[in-house]
Amino acid sequence: MSIKEVAMSTVDVVPLVDEGLGNSAYLVDLGDGRALVVDVSLDLRASWYAARQRGLRVAFAADTHLHADFLSGARQLSATEGTRVLASAAGRREFTHHGLRDGDEVDLGGLRLRTLGTPGHTHEHLSFLLLDGDRPAGVFTGGSLLVGSAARTDLVAPEETEALARAQYASLRRLAALPDDVAVWPTHGAGSFCSAPPGADRVSTIGREKATNPLLCKQDEDDFVTALLESLGSFPPYFLRLGEINRRGPAVLDRTPGLAGLDVATVRAMLAEGARLVDVRPVPEFAAAHVPGALSIPLRPAFASWLGWLAPHDRPLIILRAADQDPAEIAWQATKIGYLDLAGELTGGIDSWTADGHPTTGTRLVGPGQVEGRVLDIRQAAEFASGHLPGALHVELGDLAHRADEVPDGPLVVMCGHGERAMGAASLLEQTGHRDLAVLTGGPDDWAAVTGRHPESGR
Repeated sequence: MSIKEVAMSTVDVVPLVDEGLGNSAYLVDLGDGRALVVDVSLDLRASWYAARQRGLRVAFAADTHLHADFLSGARQLSATEGTRVLASAAGRREFTHHGLRDGDEVDLGGLRLRTLGTPGHTHEHLSFLLLDGDRPAGVFTGGSLLVGSAARTDLVAPEETEALARAQYASLRRLAALPDDVAVWPTHGAGSFCSAPPGADRVSTIGREKATNPLLCKQDEDDFVTALLESLGSFPPYFLRLGEINRRGPAVLDRTPGLAGLDVATVRAMLAEGARLVDVRPVPEFAAAHVPGALSIPLRPAFASWLGWLAPHDRPLIILRAADQDPAEIAWQATKIGYLDLAGELTGGIDSWTADGHPTTGTRLVGPGQVEGRVLDIRQAAEFASGHLPGALHVELGDLAHRADEVPDGPLVVMCGHGERAMGAASLLEQTGHRDLAVLTGGPDDWAAVTGRHPESGR
């Protein structure tokens, strides 16, 4: 998670960017030793650091909506720091908070927050207009207006997707009525599964979005709805659980997340009883040797999303990591998406497993110039359509566990864009009995550069 300052007149707003989830939280210096945070996750490390660096106490925590992609940190702040939680009254949260409705204002001590009802991403969604005196400085748009897009409307229920898309249209028109120089501070950004497009910019202005946002430029409601619904891709299954957990209130952490050490005998016993082993080492290390049946999810910024997509949430998870990988980072990433009770980690990693005489297996790696025979591309549908190897079979990684029987037996080259997701796919296929698998260390562009051939487009 990174921190980037944005100073606007007398208002000091600090975006706290979670590159892995593709989201931004915000810390606002209220100018009197206190701070407001907006849409912070349960991984509060960046907000704690930003507040300490400025000598601030987090007095307010505002949530724009019931988040589906992370556990909110607002209740944790309330319980541990006495922070006042600001959230939609319509969200019916079951923990102490100040319920807000459209048009309500909260005095922050010089600055004010005015709530704007902006349903669409969720029913109870609010945007927060930050007022400096009577001047609107910026608006926290959460999952409503995004930079270059609008957030998806299919996370509540399939039958409500279109109605929520029409509500999203009205919400964006309402936001567009704000002055052009008002800053736009969305929660979802590039890399988020909540429909944010790729791109480096995570903040914008109302004027810029009116001029350049393809969805905001659509004046006809039906055209807007069609474009929004056609842009919707798949999303991790944990999105369907976290909204309700956030409504009830995430459990308050009584200690810093970590990984307890487990010896080989304990790990073997737990695996025999149904636990899953998640190997977070880099692709080359997993390829060289791994515990048979282990699930490969390399530790990187996107680790949490793929853990939530591929690993069961109702079975104990055991981590196997490299010696130089940070166990705290693994635990925090798991915690923020609701994996609060990791069983622990294999003490000594793969070396202790082999030293105890237990077998390992490997997965072959191939370069872009070594692709032969059948290819399985496990990227998202939009990625596949933009360019893929000729004749490649396509099954999204998120669907693979349920569609493994559609995948032919090897020899088979599994590919994504760089190799991390492909190794996860290969590990899933190995669990279902597939053999003679190889993983491509690259993507279509690497293949094209080496072979001189052009990827195919379309589905």
